[in-house]
Amino acid sequence: MKKMGKFVLMLVAGLMALPAFAAVNINTATQSELEAVKGLGPSKAQSIIAYRDANGSFKSVDDLDKVKGFGKASIDKLKGELTVGPDSSKKK
Repeated sequence: MKKMGKFVLMLVAGLMALPAFAAVNINTATQSELEAVKGLGPSKAQSIIAYRDANGSFKSVDDLDKVKGFGKASIDKLKGELTVGPDSSKKK
């Protein structure tokens, strides 16, 4: 029974850590959420938001190549940290 308790404790701890590894949606993320991504500082985060506001939602993370300050190498490094999804702030 002691082993089961340790297993449950480890399972709960693992599940609590999941949000820390969730990719950030560049279509809905705030400035601070973007800045929390390693490799994105205030300037790049603001550039993403400005581009999104002017041009609409990103279709893929690769669309960041249209944003000032991003090149293929930096996008490739960020792909595991970022995602795209529907922009939930816009109504149909």
